[in-house]
Amino acid sequence: MPWSASSSGCGALARLARLALILAIGARFGLHDLGADSRRRTPRAVRLRRALETLGPIFVKFGQVLSTRRDLLPLDIADELAKLQDQVPAFASDLAATEIEKGIGQNIRDVFATFEKDPVASASVAQVHLATLNDGREVAVKVLRPRVEQEIAKDLALLETAADLA
Repeated sequence: MPWSASSSGCGALARLARLALILAIGARFGLHDLGADSRRRTPRAVRLRRALETLGPIFVKFGQVLSTRRDLLPLDIADELAKLQDQVPAFASDLAATEIEKGIGQNIRDVFATFEKDPVASASVAQVHLATLNDGREVAVKVLRPRVEQEIAKDLALLETAADLA
């Protein structure tokens, strides 16, 4: 029963909208033209990595997994996708602060003596900020990307539909 509402709450219209967005992003990054002899200015591997980053966590994870399969991919693509392992762009620090405050139920200034605005690490699902608690202990604060759970649920529902169709 592809395209029916699933337990994730993501119905047929939401799946169709997400599929349309995926296709639009693919076109924007020229993914239809990944041939080795492409005459585009931006290398194919860079375009693929940027498209996966734009599409979100599930696609970044997929790129990370692909990057480990150097036996299946051209080296330029495998090398570029390997950047998804530890070079995913961070999300805005003010969004991170908002997510942390929602999670702890308090203002950051009430909990931390210091809080580094710039993350020390950023990945597909979360990023890490260094901080010092008011009692002087140094900590690393891992914060999920805003709406990451909803994005993952939508993409998993779309993948479920694709699996049903296959």
